[in-house]
Order: sequence, then C-alpha cells, then structure tokens
Amino acid sequence: MSSATRESSAESGPTRALPRWYLTLFSTDALERFGFFGMQAILVLYASAPRSEGGLGLPIGESAALFGAWIGLMFMLSHPGGWVGDRVLGQRPTLVLSSFLGMTAYLLLAVPAGWSTAVGLSILAISGGLFKPNHQGMINLMYPDARRRESGISLMYVGIQVSALLAPLVTGYLGERVNWGLGFSVAALSMFLCGLQIALSGRQFGGVGAGPSRPLDQQERTRALRIVLSLAGTITALLLGLWASGLLSLMVVIAIAGISAVIAPIFGYTLLYRNKELGGGDRRRLRAFLGVFLGATLFWMMNAHASSLLNLFARDHTDRVILGWEIPASWLQSATPMFILVLAPVIAMSMPRIGGKNNLAVKFSIGLVLMGGSFLLMSVATTLAADGTLVSPMWLLIVYLAHACGEVVVAAVTIAAAADVLPRQYTSRVLGLLWLFAGMGGGLGSGVVQLATVMPEPLYYLMLGSVATSVGLFFALRRRALTRALGPDGPDESGPGRVEEPPAPIASAP
Repeated sequence: MSSATRESSAESGPTRALPRWYLTLFSTDALERFGFFGMQAILVLYASAPRSEGGLGLPIGESAALFGAWIGLMFMLSHPGGWVGDRVLGQRPTLVLSSFLGMTAYLLLAVPAGWSTAVGLSILAISGGLFKPNHQGMINLMYPDARRRESGISLMYVGIQVSALLAPLVTGYLGERVNWGLGFSVAALSMFLCGLQIALSGRQFGGVGAGPSRPLDQQERTRALRIVLSLAGTITALLLGLWASGLLSLMVVIAIAGISAVIAPIFGYTLLYRNKELGGGDRRRLRAFLGVFLGATLFWMMNAHASSLLNLFARDHTDRVILGWEIPASWLQSATPMFILVLAPVIAMSMPRIGGKNNLAVKFSIGLVLMGGSFLLMSVATTLAADGTLVSPMWLLIVYLAHACGEVVVAAVTIAAAADVLPRQYTSRVLGLLWLFAGMGGGLGSGVVQLATVMPEPLYYLMLGSVATSVGLFFALRRRALTRALGPDGPDESGPGRVEEPPAPIASAP
C-alpha cells in the first residue's frame, strides 16, 4: 500500500468511518489482550491451588513471584520482538507467528504439570514480546497523520479495557469453578482467532508490514545468528548445569528471569547515554529522566501485586458471598478496567489543568501517592483479616480504584514526557527504555514479594506503601528542579543529535 493509499485510508480513520484494516487491528488487539488478562486473572490462583484441586500446589510466595518474573521477561523481550518485525520477518508475519505461539503456550499451561507451566510461560513471554511492538508498529505505519494515529490508539485502549473487564469473568469462572485447564484453553482459543484473522486479512493492508522494512544484509544476518546461538547456548548450558548439580528449581528460574529483567534496562540506559551523537542538553535531560524511569519501576512493581498477592487476598480473606452465591476471586480483577473505562474520560479532561509548568513532576507524584496510599490501606485490611476474619471486598475495590486512577495518570504522563527527552529520532528508544524499566519492576517484584512470606503482611504493605508515598512526595517537592533539568538546550548545550525529524510513533501502555 502506497503512502497515498494509507493517507486515503486515514481520512476515514476512527474520527469518521472505520476502515477494515483498523477493525482488524482493533479486534486482534482485543483478542490478544483477552488471552493475556484471562491468564493473568487465574495464573497465581492456579499455581497456588492444591494438586488435589488441579493446581500446581506451589507455596504462596513462589506463586506470586512467578507472575512478576514472567511479566518482567515479557517486557524485556519486547525490544528484540520489535527488531524481528522491523528487520527479519515484517510486522504482519511476526504477528501471525506470535499469535500461534501464544495459542501453544496457553495449551501448555492447560496441562497441570510443572514442566508444561515453565515451558508455556517461556513461550508466552516470547509471544507477548513479539506481538505488542509489532501491533503498535502496524498502527503507526497505517496512520501517517499523528493526530488520527493518536485517536486510533486511544480507541484501542478502550478495547483493551473491555477485554480486561470481560476476560477474568470468563476464564476466572471456568478456571475456579470448572477446570483450570479450561480457563487457559479459552485464552488459547482467543489467540487462535487472533492469528487466523491476521493471516486472512493481508489484502486489507496491501504490502504494508508484509516484509521487513530494512532487511538484514548478509553480514548482519551472520552477526544476528551468532548472537542468538550464543545466547541460546549460554542459557541451555546454564540450565543443564543447574539440573546436573541438582540446583535447578522454579525459584532459581524465577531468580534468573528477575535478574535479567533488572540488568536489561541498566544496559539499555547506559548504551543510550553514551551515544556520541547526543549533546550536553540531551544527556542532562536523560539524567533527569532516570528518576522518572525508576519511579515508573516502583509504580509498575506495585501495580503487579493486583494479579499476585491481592488476588490471593481476594481468595483467602474476603467475604465474596452475594445472595448466597460466592463469586470467584478472579472476578475482582475486572474492577480496575471497569474503573478505567468509567474514569478515564474524566481524568483526561482534568489532566491539562493539573501541574502547570511542573506538569510531569506533579502528575507523577499524584500517581505514586495514589499507589502508596492503596498499599497503606491494604495494611489496615490485612490487619483486620489477620485473625481469620473475612473482610468486605470493598477494601479491595477501593484499592483497585486508586490503582486505576494512578495507572491512567502515570501511563499518560510518562509516555507524553518521553517524547521530549531526546531528539525525535531517539523517541522510540526512550519509550522502549520506559517499558524496560517497567519490566524491571516485574523482575524486582518477583523478589520483593518473597518478603510477604517472612514478615507480617500488614508490615509488608505498610513498608511498600510508605516508600511509594515518600517517593511521590519527593517528586512534588522537587518539581521545579525536575522541570528545569528537563528544559530545552541552553546556548552551550546543542549537540549533533538535535535535528528535526517527523513525529515519532506514539506508544500505548502495555
């Protein structure tokens, strides 16, 4: 499809009639997210359920760490996933491959065995790493106009929340009340339909995304193959060595994934900071934005608790009986997307009025304080439940309301601010770093959550809530300093990297 054709399609974008290719991207994104949120709602419950009930029988600490390590690994693999679409296969073939890999992974999760869970989650991390950047890449390629592209992505974000709302209701009921494998199988079906739709809709996109935009030359292919084989060989040798020595266990694998998720953003940030094309002003802003990266790490690490410890709290410590029927614990996972759907328009209208000149620091502070406050509230809830008393689910609903408000604010303000840190040609790399640091949150969370098994839960939530609230208040106190540090180049700071480029692709929250 030519640029002119894409422009013609864009004329009937989401603000007018919806073109067929947009409906395809919208529905496939909703299907992929349905599988993701459905699995997210039941994974920790399944892992911690007794073997007699079809679960894996893992301790609570290991079950909670499992999700954190997996989400960190998936974020980390999004970088090479985007490279595969751009340089090796093309976006659409990569999306088809990702969909059927995801289907295979969910079917493996449906097998109640430790080995199938480990293999399934590994394949699912690869699938997620391939899907998200290339799906966003297709939107960017099909919408040459930035305003319509942003409108299209915003509409898709609504579709994602609808999937996040419905998926736990379906997979949660089937998994908790019928069979865990059936819950994962529904997620597999959604990925099969996703892959089938993309495979059959090629004519809607013309030639866009059908092949790599910048194919590897022979030297690059050889180098890439050497790197892939080296990494695969190193990982295989490490796992075989641990197995031969009797040290291989689920917690060791989780630790390896967590450490990798921590190392990757540090390496990526250092590499970008040392780029010779950046000027003094660029490096100043990048140093200042490191605080935002780390704040985002803390926020997403705590946000991931919704699918681990908070999910287990819903199962074990809340009174979920309504009119004589006990609702599945996983259904409470639908609260956050429901709140986002209701409150996002209100928050979007309010956002321009908040912060003034210190826009980023003030809004980021609000998001962190909301997250910290929700954990302080959980400290009270776990204290009330410590003697075995079942508490009202309203405690969790208020916590999820705070998460929803914080997520909308933090995701929007960090993505928007990332576009102004470095010259336009580096924006995708800054956004990629933002999600790598979010992945670091998952990696760190897989270790931090273990503290809940060795210390009283009220103290655990009090500690994390106090940290997040303190960091949020620190951003508020240092708002003017952060604004100055992120300001434009001074007369002596211009570097060779500051050149005008077309607007960079717009990314959305994962």
